[in-house]
Amino acid sequence: MRQKLQWQEAQSVNGWITGIRKNDDRKEDRNHFTGTVMGRKSGNYEDLQCIGLVDQEYPLITQRPFRNIHHTITRTALTGGGRIPMPGEISMAHGGVLFLDELAEFPRNVLEVLRQPLEEHQIHIARNYGNFTFPAEFMLVAAMNPCPCGNYPDVQKCSCTPGQIQKYLGKISQPFLDRMDICIETPKVVYRDLDGERKDLEGEETSETIRRRVTDARNIQRERYKGTDIRTNAVLGPQEIGHYVELGERERKMMELAFERIGLTARTYHKILRVARTIADLDYSEKVKEKHLKEAIAYRSLDKKYWGR
Repeated sequence: MRQKLQWQEAQSVNGWITGIRKNDDRKEDRNHFTGTVMGRKSGNYEDLQCIGLVDQEYPLITQRPFRNIHHTITRTALTGGGRIPMPGEISMAHGGVLFLDELAEFPRNVLEVLRQPLEEHQIHIARNYGNFTFPAEFMLVAAMNPCPCGNYPDVQKCSCTPGQIQKYLGKISQPFLDRMDICIETPKVVYRDLDGERKDLEGEETSETIRRRVTDARNIQRERYKGTDIRTNAVLGPQEIGHYVELGERERKMMELAFERIGLTARTYHKILRVARTIADLDYSEKVKEKHLKEAIAYRSLDKKYWGR
């Protein structure tokens, strides 16, 4: 009789990527999974540790993961998979940061597979003997040049043709951009920015002050969403946004104007409101005001400047 294996959702427990297997015919069969039993069995369930993914000397992870991956990575290495599915980089970044440097150097088909886990915070892998779900709730941070040579829009230094620039930027699709909460352009570094003895920095916020405001904002969100499954503003759905992000008449008109002029999608509209809610929390403001919306909208300006979308 063919065995039927049912896999429950993979979990991150103290940093261990684990899976739970149920064997319907009440027989043990470890041939379907190459892993190390964590030493705890209850009936027909086994907790399995993925081999080689946890430091054997320091198995208990006490810091959030930071995964910096190269642009030559394959789809399978990024999302997970194989004959016996193992978690990929997005699952190893669960609860932490996934950093993609030189974003436009990644193959487009590799970037596109990130769209689903960025929305659902998990990745599903189907095989003929079962379905696997690995956790993938991470913060995506990416950096890229505006063209292959890196000098655009400085036409005096840029050696790229318009076709090369369009092809380079074309690797980033609109649906992928829509899933980014914040897009900013970093200005060119000048010498005065590197001078450690600058006096004009007096009065600016220190890292310690910013850290304290961020901690306060997280505490505000924790109190706001007490008794719900929501932890932060980032996971608010459209219905929750309508409840927790109340806009006044002036704020509504501003968002209507931005929606029409910038050409926002439904996804980017809701992302702007989430970001504005967080900016208001950092400002210790109970309501989302016009200035918070303006700042959040400004973080979407690169779409028009470089992609014309």
